[in-house]
Amino acid sequence: MYRIQESIEQSVAVKQQILADKELMQRVEEAAKMIERSLRAGGKIHFCGNGGSAADAQHLAAELSGRFYFDRPPLNAEALHCNTSYLTAVGNDYGYEYIFARLLRGTAKRGDVLVGISTSGNSKNILEAYKVAQELGVNIVSMTGASGGKMRDCGGLLLNVPSTDTPRIQESHIMLGHIICELVETAMFK
Repeated sequence: MYRIQESIEQSVAVKQQILADKELMQRVEEAAKMIERSLRAGGKIHFCGNGGSAADAQHLAAELSGRFYFDRPPLNAEALHCNTSYLTAVGNDYGYEYIFARLLRGTAKRGDVLVGISTSGNSKNILEAYKVAQELGVNIVSMTGASGGKMRDCGGLLLNVPSTDTPRIQESHIMLGHIICELVETAMFK
């Protein structure tokens, strides 16, 4: 029973730190506005991550492309890892670090948004995708842990959760992602 309570308390503590960080909350709002602007201009929102962060990327893309709080037209959002044939072919032929970059190069255009989700901020395949994003004029939102890792220096908006504990970071990523989806949906379909 103690460990259950301790885990919940740790999760709440991280969220309280986020709530107290006005600059981080401002960046969350800026991320929602960036995504809204892109969608209004006919852009696409690309999500990427690995492991649990891939699940979060897919989840958030589905919130935008499906629905969130209410029925409305679908929004152009997709997770870059959903085609397993593509992933295994590119991973085998070019290397796992290029799975997101190669697909982004084929599907993204200037003004789109790439949301990279990584608890460490050091995922090589996301960093490679950021290089392509910068080349193509795709905006970047990074969701990371406290340090931001190497993703901190890649431009765009950094949403770095104030924790080094992977489960607590991931719990906060999905919370922030849900807030962004709500802000976007509300702004576009009042």
